[in-house]
Amino acid sequence: MGNILNPDKDNSFIRLVKFKDSEIFVDKTDFIGKISAKISADKRFFAITRPRRFGKTVTADMLSAYYSKGYAGQKIFDNLKISKEKNYEDHLNKYNVIYIDMNSIKDKYISYTSDKSLYIEDIDDIVDFLQYLVILDLKENKNYAEQINKAPLVGKKSLSSALDVICRYTGEPFILIMDEWDLIYREYKNETVLQEKFIEFLRGLFKSKDGQDCFALAYLTGILPIKKYNSQSALNGFKEYNMLAPEPFETYFGFTEDEVAEIVKSPDCTLSHQELKKWYEGYKLNGIDIYNPNSVVSAVSDGKCKSYWSGTSSNEEFVRLINTDFQGIKEDIINLIEGDEVTFSCANFQNDMVNIKDKNDVFSLLVCLGYLGCAETKNQYRKVAYVPNAEIKAVLMDIVREQNWYERMETIKRSESLLKAIKELDGATVATLIQEIHNSSAVTLLDFGCNSARLQ
Repeated sequence: MGNILNPDKDNSFIRLVKFKDSEIFVDKTDFIGKISAKISADKRFFAITRPRRFGKTVTADMLSAYYSKGYAGQKIFDNLKISKEKNYEDHLNKYNVIYIDMNSIKDKYISYTSDKSLYIEDIDDIVDFLQYLVILDLKENKNYAEQINKAPLVGKKSLSSALDVICRYTGEPFILIMDEWDLIYREYKNETVLQEKFIEFLRGLFKSKDGQDCFALAYLTGILPIKKYNSQSALNGFKEYNMLAPEPFETYFGFTEDEVAEIVKSPDCTLSHQELKKWYEGYKLNGIDIYNPNSVVSAVSDGKCKSYWSGTSSNEEFVRLINTDFQGIKEDIINLIEGDEVTFSCANFQNDMVNIKDKNDVFSLLVCLGYLGCAETKNQYRKVAYVPNAEIKAVLMDIVREQNWYERMETIKRSESLLKAIKELDGATVATLIQEIHNSSAVTLLDFGCNSARLQ
């Protein structure tokens, strides 16, 4: 098999299962049953988005290992939760799975564009290249290749037509899994034409009746929810579950309280539940407390709680957002770090990184990126933002302290008021302002920075 159609090599989930007796393994395979219940139903297209390091790829790999004809699933799943379910074998390795890893596609596209000898006529951008690679991989199957070659309308970049031809011939729909679906919106965020071409490519796959008939299931995962145009999703047929609206899959991405309680029971774990809770919990999804799973695993492995939050590009995005000109955004961020909460609306957020119109959009995006947690209100579009845990607080403090505006804000205002009070011999005001300075965000941040340095 190829790397896209029915991949058959070890993936991140299979490796976890292989070492589950010696490494941290949290069994979330019952998620498969919830997804399988929707196979071939009207609502069989899913988009599940979470921040980096929240288990998106390992879950996509789990679905691939379960559904794909490329794997021997019983060797993988027989002793896991899903094997206890009544319909365990109904869909086990029964489908031709198309697995698209957009990070891998991007890396191959960079290699393609950097070597002129690899040039292929009419393959002009990453969307063309993506379709070309999938069709090329489909042709690894001789029967598929024969049908594709017979069809005059199937070219190098007509994936929807190729799948339609194959499905008409075989009568068997595919399962499509796309990891990091939103890569083009993040990595090519200023290329509007390319983004529109990509969304039209996805519409071509899923919107028409013929396209829908090609898929028993489609599963997209990424960081950003599906792009909106005029408040409507660009892919209306997809059911979305994201950090702003996670139910009913809150517990499947990240660790729950009970799961962390089991982890700390291991004799190899030297950290307490409370330490892990302070540093990595705090994402309240529909009222359920969720821990950053990658950070918990890293901390238990190292025997040390610290910030494992990674991703220079996402930190750069945070800097860009807090340095926008929206009134009060910088003060809001400092107040959040100090423990305050900010109410915002996600109603008009367009789910991308460019069309940021106001502070509401900034907070919506920061929640999707994982820099802020959010709690529900009675209004589904009104959310309460907060800094979720010590790990994120440490990251935000480091970033904020580096900004050239950090020491100029309330400090300047207080200094002017203090000078005025001193000149007027107003002792009560002087005492009040000195106390405010002592309790200010600047002092708090500096104190935390010094304490963090000592802890390291």
